[in-house]
Amino acid sequence: MVVVMRKNGQVTIPASIRRKAHLQEGDFLEFDFRDGDIIVRPQKLVDAREAWFWTEEWQQMEREAQDDIDHGRVKHFSTVEEAIEYLHGTEK
Repeated sequence: MVVVMRKNGQVTIPASIRRKAHLQEGDFLEFDFRDGDIIVRPQKLVDAREAWFWTEEWQQMEREAQDDIDHGRVKHFSTVEEAIEYLHGTEK
């Protein structure tokens, strides 16, 4: 698909591409130039107070937790007290 670059470097991303990439007005795009190609990637901004959740370390722990859930390696408790007793090894 060919588009025309206009004044000030502006281009219109064709609607079919916007739909496939789930792009909406106001979305952020990252541009990179590599080996003669212009690469465009959609970006999402993350609130700085929530950035810890998206670190690789935290995401690895999330994947491990999901694997435990998927394989039934979980315990259910009726009360908080039951959970605390289990953690302390004093469950009845």
